[in-house]
Amino acid sequence: MTTPAAPAPAVGGLRRRRLAGLALLAAFLVAACLASIAVGAKAIPLDGVWHALFTPTGTEDDIVVRSLRMPRTLLGVLAGGALGLAGALIQGHTRNPLADPGLLGVNNGAAFFVVIGIYAFGVTNLYGYVWFAFAGALVASVAVFVLGSVGRGGPTPVTLALAGAAVSALLAALTSAVVLIDVQTLDAYRFWAVGSLAGREVEIAGQVQWFLLAGALIGLASAPALNALSLGDDVARSLGHSVRRTRTMGVVAITLLAGSATAACGPIAFVGLVVPHIVRSFTGPDYRWLLPASALAGSTLMLAADVVGRVVVRPGELQVGIVLALIGGPFFVWLVRRRKMVAI
Repeated sequence: MTTPAAPAPAVGGLRRRRLAGLALLAAFLVAACLASIAVGAKAIPLDGVWHALFTPTGTEDDIVVRSLRMPRTLLGVLAGGALGLAGALIQGHTRNPLADPGLLGVNNGAAFFVVIGIYAFGVTNLYGYVWFAFAGALVASVAVFVLGSVGRGGPTPVTLALAGAAVSALLAALTSAVVLIDVQTLDAYRFWAVGSLAGREVEIAGQVQWFLLAGALIGLASAPALNALSLGDDVARSLGHSVRRTRTMGVVAITLLAGSATAACGPIAFVGLVVPHIVRSFTGPDYRWLLPASALAGSTLMLAADVVGRVVVRPGELQVGIVLALIGGPFFVWLVRRRKMVAI
């Protein structure tokens, strides 16, 4: 005769581990924000940073900190959090551990519309790029969702992935066609396409803040339904969830989050792919914990990569999209080989 183990201690231990993980991520994010404000191509002593933050008098250091580094830090927090959250959502809705927000055609849609804006409408500044990029991300995501919903079964992980691959390939080909026939468009486009936080003023974040907020609220509210969906479509229906409505809301949230981040910073890969895998090590597959943890980790990773890019090639800078690609790829391979991924 055996005595069954009591589940309460295990549940309590898991909850403490999740709370500790969230607290640690919040501490890392605060440290990354401070580093982003204090470190840059121009060396400013810590007392100068403190002076600029709390008693500014209009000195050159004050202008650098308040006009350049603080907006850049704010945008990094917003864009990184959006990409991390969007990554967890797309992996949950497609049940694909290698999915990232680009699977819905967000990046290629934004790139194509930016190219059209430069080539056909003469747009030459970041403020104009934002709206073209967001419109492109929205159109591409809607096209993917419509194509993936054709048929009696509605949108499924497989049909969404196939539709996303087809639409992305088409948009990438169209983008290449435009930039190849116009050198000036290519010159303007390639600086946007690398993905960066540099040169973005606080107005850029203001243009997309409400879209980010709406996407975050919709995404976080879908966590219980996403937990049910992870057990399979039939189980989710038996628990009273509408699979079609859940996936529709998921696509809306991912489009708002990833589209806004891409519009503000350009295409930035890796964050949405790897962040959910990192945080699952302590949250497990429960999306009520995974989604906010992914947002915190995405913001931290974005700011940390941006700070690294400012110091490795001084007095110049390396764009955050390049840093993430150079460091992120090998790190992701190491992570996959070192530990067994938690099931989605």
